[in-house]
Amino acid sequence: MESAYQNESGYKNSHMIIDEKDCTKAMLSIKDALEAVEGRWKLLIIYSLCSGPKRFKEISREVTAISDKTLAKELKNLQMSKLINRTVHDSFPPIVEYSMTPHAMNLKNVLFELWSWGIAHRLEVIGK
Repeated sequence: MESAYQNESGYKNSHMIIDEKDCTKAMLSIKDALEAVEGRWKLLIIYSLCSGPKRFKEISREVTAISDKTLAKELKNLQMSKLINRTVHDSFPPIVEYSMTPHAMNLKNVLFELWSWGIAHRLEVIGK
């Protein structure tokens, strides 16, 4: 398995080969990543923010079928995972915007790969 990934700390691994000794360490990193974006909604919320900051209702309209209660909970979880920022603008009425953190920007390639794989998967399974 090869990768050309570089994270914000500068770690670059251009030839990741997983053998039995490295497998547990690699699985821990994968587990950490999956826990940060687990669930039905988190990646869709992050994807919604790829085009720039948005208000709560804008995200709610783009991420269809999510309830306001669930969206609020997921936004708080994404904040705690340092994947999104919540900015309250000093205005009347107050404007609250959500945006991706620099840390979350690293997920753009992952989202593209998921989108690409999702298209291929849909063709494979559904034929459309």
